[in-house]
Amino acid sequence: MVRTKLSRLFPVVAASAGVFALSACGGGGATPAASSSTPSTSASPTSTTASTATPSPSSSTPASSAPAAAPADNGLCKAGDVKLALGQGDAGAGSVYRPLLITNSSAKPCTIQGFPGVSYVAGADGHQVGKDAFREGTKGNAVKLNPGQTAVADIQFVNVRNFDSGTCQPTPVKGLRIYLPQETASNFVPDETTACASTKIPGNQLAVKTVHPA
Repeated sequence: MVRTKLSRLFPVVAASAGVFALSACGGGGATPAASSSTPSTSASPTSTTASTATPSPSSSTPASSAPAAAPADNGLCKAGDVKLALGQGDAGAGSVYRPLLITNSSAKPCTIQGFPGVSYVAGADGHQVGKDAFREGTKGNAVKLNPGQTAVADIQFVNVRNFDSGTCQPTPVKGLRIYLPQETASNFVPDETTACASTKIPGNQLAVKTVHPA
């Protein structure tokens, strides 16, 4: 009976290259169980990876294609909302004091508060000459300008002849570059005069006060 069984199994053993026969003889009942569990174990990470990777493109696509939100209108006066001019001034103690007139030329109200940025500029490129204007005093209250209304910031222009010419380095300038408070774009106000190019003069050639109602 043993020989008959072996003779019937021989083709199977030959077809399996001897591996299956050795497994069957050595208590191979556990081997099929292990091999049958292997595919189910390997299938699990594959399906997890696919389910994890699939949402990524769909979740990132809307973010990249979404339009950027428009900046909120904070109601502050912008460079394009106003017209600037220098008013008539008063002289005293080697300086001239002139009001910077800030008029709302837009069709909507806007608010302005604080100190304008003021500096001399020269040349075709509008490069700055000397230091920015010194901020004199404290920041005032907000001023609301309806269309056509005007606010004022007083500017002190020091006579540069008060300074030693070697230290001052007198330079012709074309006017003033003005930045409204909390604004990054500038306006130009023509005012041809002479300014100190040096930043080492003993004092300030320009000083500006806070904006106030006209």
